[in-house]
Amino acid sequence: MQRKEIAGMGCLVLTALIWGLAFVSQVQGMDSMSPLFFNATRFSLGALSLIPLLVFLRMRKGKDGEGNGEGNQAVPPTVTMGNGREVTLPAWAGNQIVVGIICGLVLFTASTIQQYGVLYSRSAGRSGFITALYIVMVPLLAFAVLRRRIHLNVILSVALAVLGFYLLCITGGFGSITLADLVLLASAVLFAVHILVIDTLGRGLDALVISFFQIATTALLSWIGALAEGSVDWAGAGQGWFAIVYAGIGSVGVAYTLQVVGQQCVPPTRGAMLMSLESFFSAVGGAIILGEVMTPRGYLGCALIFAGTMLAQAPVERFVHHRP
Repeated sequence: MQRKEIAGMGCLVLTALIWGLAFVSQVQGMDSMSPLFFNATRFSLGALSLIPLLVFLRMRKGKDGEGNGEGNQAVPPTVTMGNGREVTLPAWAGNQIVVGIICGLVLFTASTIQQYGVLYSRSAGRSGFITALYIVMVPLLAFAVLRRRIHLNVILSVALAVLGFYLLCITGGFGSITLADLVLLASAVLFAVHILVIDTLGRGLDALVISFFQIATTALLSWIGALAEGSVDWAGAGQGWFAIVYAGIGSVGVAYTLQVVGQQCVPPTRGAMLMSLESFFSAVGGAIILGEVMTPRGYLGCALIFAGTMLAQAPVERFVHHRP
């Protein structure tokens, strides 16, 4: 394993840790703010936290004679379909600013829906495990969109994840599933889309620039939404300042950048497996910081979801018989 890939794996594990603990901040932030205003403040803070680093790197490139103004252009990437055919994407797919904005549109939708799910559920651990289902959905979406083959491990992982979701969320028949569960499930689908967009369009481009523009786009759209619904509340922001700072600088500014960097160095399946640790860290954070306790049935459901997310990204070779 190359040193670059090991470094990328470290980035993704740290991303999972920061995101998992961020569920605690997301729950705490809902005590005094609306979902859109909370996201507007934290994503704005996240974007601002990246500006000094962007300026520093641009200055360094200028000193090295690389600041020729062509840094935002790259050869349009190609996508390998399930049948092995290479598809060349349009020219705009090689522009890292455009790619960052596209990622931001998906991220805004996913993070907004997720934050409403957190508001309704009020549980860091439960929210983390339902959101983690996006790991199982990535290969399913890759099959639906890119026609990539689904292997036995994915089929088994889906079965485990569905059973885990049933045990965690459906305790008294299907009527017991809550609005929060459905909203968080929808956000999981969108986060799976976000993973595929970054993996398809982001490889070979400037990770920091993509991260900045996706975060800035999410912040801008969140501000528009918060202003439209009249939920801007600076007094509430003052009460939840620590949640904003952690979720902004840590979860947004640092973690989303680490995600883009890590995904450029690590194969998608292994990267998704490492990021699935987010659910484990969310449960630990919810238990230690918020004192959350689940029923034995709920813990079993979480364990099955976690097993399913890990199995979905296991190397296919483990499920193929080889002669000794």
